[in-house]
Amino acid sequence: MARPFDVKSIEAKWQARWLEDGTYEVDNDDPRERFYVLCMYPYPSGTAHQGHIRNYTFGDLMVRYQTMRGKAVLSPFGFDSFGLPAENAAIKAGSHPRLFTEARMKELKSSIRRLGAVYDWRREVYSHDPQYMRWAQTIFLAFLKSGLAYRAEAPVNWCPGCATVLANEQVLADGTCERSGDLVERKNLEQWFFKITDYADELLSDLDRLEWPERVKTMQRNWIGRSEGVEFDLRFEHDSTQALRVFTTRPDTGFGVTYAVVAPEHPLLGALTTEEQREQVTALVERAVSASELERTTSSDAGAGLEKRGAFTGSYVINPFNDQAVPVYVADYVLGTYGTGAIMAVPAEDERDYAFAMVHGLSVVRTTQPPADFAGGAYSGEGEHINSGFMDGMDVVSAKRAATDFLAHQANGVAKVNFRLRDWLVSRQRFWGCPIPIVYCERCGIVPVPEDQLPVLAPDDVTMDQTGQSPLATHQEFLNTTCPNCGGPARRETDTMDTFTDSSWYFLRYADPFTPDKAFEPSEVAQWMPVDQYIGGIEHAILHLLYARFYLKALVDIGLADGLPREPFHRLFTQGMIRLEGSKMSKSKGNLIAPEKYYETVGADGLRLFHLFVGPPADDVDWTAQTEEVIEGCGRFLDRVFRLCQRDEVNVHDGLDAGDIAVRQAVHRTIVKVTDDIDRWSFNTAVAALMELLNTISKWSRSGHGANRAVFDESVDVLVKLLAPMAPHIAAEVWEERYPGQPSVHLEDWPVADPEMLRQEHVTMIVQINGKIRARLEVPADITMKDATLEALEHAAISAELKGVTPARVISRPPRLVNIII
Repeated sequence: MARPFDVKSIEAKWQARWLEDGTYEVDNDDPRERFYVLCMYPYPSGTAHQGHIRNYTFGDLMVRYQTMRGKAVLSPFGFDSFGLPAENAAIKAGSHPRLFTEARMKELKSSIRRLGAVYDWRREVYSHDPQYMRWAQTIFLAFLKSGLAYRAEAPVNWCPGCATVLANEQVLADGTCERSGDLVERKNLEQWFFKITDYADELLSDLDRLEWPERVKTMQRNWIGRSEGVEFDLRFEHDSTQALRVFTTRPDTGFGVTYAVVAPEHPLLGALTTEEQREQVTALVERAVSASELERTTSSDAGAGLEKRGAFTGSYVINPFNDQAVPVYVADYVLGTYGTGAIMAVPAEDERDYAFAMVHGLSVVRTTQPPADFAGGAYSGEGEHINSGFMDGMDVVSAKRAATDFLAHQANGVAKVNFRLRDWLVSRQRFWGCPIPIVYCERCGIVPVPEDQLPVLAPDDVTMDQTGQSPLATHQEFLNTTCPNCGGPARRETDTMDTFTDSSWYFLRYADPFTPDKAFEPSEVAQWMPVDQYIGGIEHAILHLLYARFYLKALVDIGLADGLPREPFHRLFTQGMIRLEGSKMSKSKGNLIAPEKYYETVGADGLRLFHLFVGPPADDVDWTAQTEEVIEGCGRFLDRVFRLCQRDEVNVHDGLDAGDIAVRQAVHRTIVKVTDDIDRWSFNTAVAALMELLNTISKWSRSGHGANRAVFDESVDVLVKLLAPMAPHIAAEVWEERYPGQPSVHLEDWPVADPEMLRQEHVTMIVQINGKIRARLEVPADITMKDATLEALEHAAISAELKGVTPARVISRPPRLVNIII
C-alpha cells in the first residue's frame, strides 16, 4: 500500500527547520529548570549503524520529552576523534589520520541528522580540535603541578600489533589486545601515570549514591577491589634478620598456612632462591614477564597448568602462629603490584591455594569447621574455628580480631586496606592522540611546556609507518626544541595521551564551550552538572566511567572545577546491544545493518519507533528475518496516525454520550501510562499503549454512531503530543496541518491527565484459585478487602469449584485480584 505522505520530503523539511530555527539550542542563562541529557560521544567510524540509531533514539526521546515538560534541556554532540582505529586505517591507506577522521565525522553527522536527533550544534566538541587539545594539555600540567601526574618506569602491557602500551583494562582475559587481537607482551618502560589510586576509597563509596544499574556499580566495585586485612612478617628460616611481608584478609586462618608465595617481580626472590632451584625459578620468571596481569590472574584457580605456574624457591619462612617452617614458592598468579607482592597460602580455605597445593603435594590444614554436608576441598564460609590454638571455638569475626591482635605483638602486624586498582597509565606510543606537553632537557630535566605555548600540536607533514611506530619519534622538527627554562637544546615527549583522557571531561566542555580563556567557567558548568541522564553501552562500565569520575573529583580538588559536584553522571542507562545471527553488530565483523534503506521506506520515524517498540531498552535485540516485518508494522502504524489526523473516513457529531466519555477516559489513562513508562524507561510498553489508543480512537470515530467532535479533537491532539518525542517528524507535520501558523507540537506542554477522567465507577476483578483464573467480576472501584473476599467466595462459579472446601488462605488485592489458595 502506498504511503499517505512523502516520508523523505517531510523528514528533510523538519530536520532543516529544527536546525535553522535553533529549536533545541539552549543558553546558559535560560531561566527554566535545567536538565542535561547526554549520549556518550561516539568514535567517528563512519555512517551510523543500528547501535548508533538505538542509542540516539533513546537520547532524543528524552530531550524532546523533557523539553515538553517545560525544562531547558542541554543536548550536545561531538566526537571522540582521536584513537587507534583512525591511525591504523591511515597507515593502510597511506594518508593522514586527520583526513580519515574528519571524513568519518561528516558521514556520521549526516546519518544522525537524518534520524531526526536534535542537538545544540553550537557546543560541538571533538578531541582533535586544537582548542580542545589546548585545555586537555592544560589539565595535564595542572595534574603534574598538584602531584597527580608522575613519570615512572614500570612493567607495561605492550601490544606489538598496535605498537603501543595498553591499560590493564584493554587486555582481554586471554592475554590479547582488545583492538588487534595480538598477544600482549610485558615490557619495562618510562611512562606517565595519573594517581587515580589516591581516590580509590572515594570512587568506591560514592557509587552508593548514584542511580546507575547495579551491574555497572558491581563491575566498578570489583575493579577497585577494596580489601581490608593485616600486613605482617614471615621471618626467613635461614636468616632471621630478613622477613617476607605478606597481606591477608583472613588472619584468622593463620594456623592453616602451609606455604607462602611470592610474585616473580618480588625484590627478595633472589635472596630466597637456592642454587638448586635457580634454574626452575628463572624459567618461571621468564615466562611470567611476557604475560599480562590479566593473563596471569585468570584461570589460576584451576589445577591444570599450575605445575608450570609455580616453582619452589628452596627456602622456608616461619609461620608466627605455630613457629613451623613452611616452603616459599614463586608463582605468576601473584602480582608484584598488589599488596606486598607476597601471600600466605591457606589451601583449606582458598580454592586457588587448594588447587596449587594439590598439584605440588603440599599439606592442607583446616581451620574452620565446615557444615556436615560439605563435599570437600576449600571451605571459606562461616564456622567454628578448629586446629587454631588460642582461636579454637571462636567464630570468624572473633577469630579475626584475636589474630590481628596476636600479629601486632608477634609479627609486626598492622591493619591495612589494599586496592586492586592501579594508577592510570596514560602514555601511548601513538601519533593520533593529544601530545603530552613535556620537554626533556639535559640540564633541567623534565620541563612542562609553558601554558602560553599550548597547544602542542603534532605535525601534519608525517608519513605513517607501516610498522605502526609513531612518526613523532622520528620527526626531527617536532622532536627537537628548546628548553623553556634555560633556552638550551631539548627534546619533546613523543608519547601521546590515552584517548580516555579526552572522554573524561568533554561533558564539562559541552556545558561551557564559550569561555575563551578557560577550559570551562565552573560557575556556568555548575548550573548543568551533574548530567541528569547519561546513556551508553555497558562496555564502558570500567574504563570511561571510572576515569571520568576520577577526573571530576581531581579537577574540583585542584581548583579547576570549583563549586561542581564530585560525581559527573547522576543517572546512567546502558542500552542493550544489537546482535545479528548471535554476534554483536560491529564494523570489524562486517555485519552492520545500515539505516539508510529504512530512511527511504518507513522513514526515520518508523525506524525510531521500531527501536522503541522491539523490547525493553536495556535488553539485547536479535536482528532476525522477522525484524523487517516489525519495522514495516511500525511504518503502517504511523500511516494510520496520519490518516486519522486527516479525518479519513471519520464520522463526527456534536452530541456527547457514554461512548464518547469512555474514549475520553481511555485517552487520559493513556497519558498516565505513557508518562509513567517514559519515566521508567519502559519505552516498548509506552509505544504499545499508543497503538492501543489509536485502535480505540479509530474504531470509535469510524463507527456508525460516530464521535463527539470536541472529544475527537482532544483525543487526536493527545495522541500526537504523546507520539511527538518518539516519531518527531510525522507529529510535527500533522500538528502543523491541524494548527497552521501555531507553534510546533514540540513546543507544546506535555499532556496532563484530568483526575476526573481517571475515576472508574466499576472495574473488573479477577478471581483465581491456586493462581488460575476462575472468574471475572464487575465490582465497585473502591471495594474493601473484606467485601472483595466475600464477593469472590460467594460467586457461583467459585462456590462450585470449592465444593465446600475451606480455603487455606485468601489473598485479596482489591479491586483487581482475589487469589484463593486451597
